[in-house]
Amino acid sequence: MRKQKVQDIIQEVFPKIQKHYGFSKFQECSPYIELDNSIYETSASEKNGTNDECNAQYCSMMNEITIYYPQMKSRKMVIQTLIHEYIHYLQSPTWFKRYYNMGYNYSDHPYEIKANEYEKDYKLFI
Repeated sequence: MRKQKVQDIIQEVFPKIQKHYGFSKFQECSPYIELDNSIYETSASEKNGTNDECNAQYCSMMNEITIYYPQMKSRKMVIQTLIHEYIHYLQSPTWFKRYYNMGYNYSDHPYEIKANEYEKDYKLFI
């Protein structure tokens, strides 16, 4: 999907997501959304050891959602990705890291499971 098309979807849908889910008690403001071409363009990918299969990520230190727009294949996928990362914005950054330190991985991490469950809400924002 082209960058401008992804940006247009975000501008339309993101305010609705914010209104629906509310704001984080762990951040002072709503997250900034960055569109990148590749995960390798961000320093966060090097720190997190992520790979190019990643569609997006939320960085609590920067309070930023980064969406890798070439990975976006449809409007539905953009909305699901926004919801998933917004749910991470709502979650405790301390516990997010703590779960990984306890031995959880992406597939069984409680916060990832919860964010994945919320993706089905995309129908509310179409």
